[in-house]
Amino acid sequence: MDAVSALQHKLARLRWAAVLSLLALIVLSLLWERWLAPIRPGGSWLMLKAVPLLLPLRGLLNGKRYTYQWSSLLILAYITEGLVRATSDTGTSQWLAIIETGLSSLYFISVLMFCYDTRPSLTNPALKRSRKKR
Repeated sequence: MDAVSALQHKLARLRWAAVLSLLALIVLSLLWERWLAPIRPGGSWLMLKAVPLLLPLRGLLNGKRYTYQWSSLLILAYITEGLVRATSDTGTSQWLAIIETGLSSLYFISVLMFCYDTRPSLTNPALKRSRKKR
């Protein structure tokens, strides 16, 4: 396998890791706040926290680098929420928060690796910065 096809294979794996972890996070958010451990019996409006996660889905599926970049900032709110609720909640909600933190972290890492491997200096050698040797 040559270097180009190896890179394409790695990018495909990173893309699907990001997409699947995002989809799992959407499903978790809906189930958590509606049925598994809602704040109020019968569900709460907090399940709407899944709506912003739908925004980057199209760009992720199309492999748009810009979507990967800005969604890496969006996911930090979900990592923060997961950490806060994992340390403050008890019972089922605490375990769901730990899962949310894990899924969000997986998404964040796969997005960062995708952005790193698709940087312009790698795909276009003419854009590489020249380094002055001292």
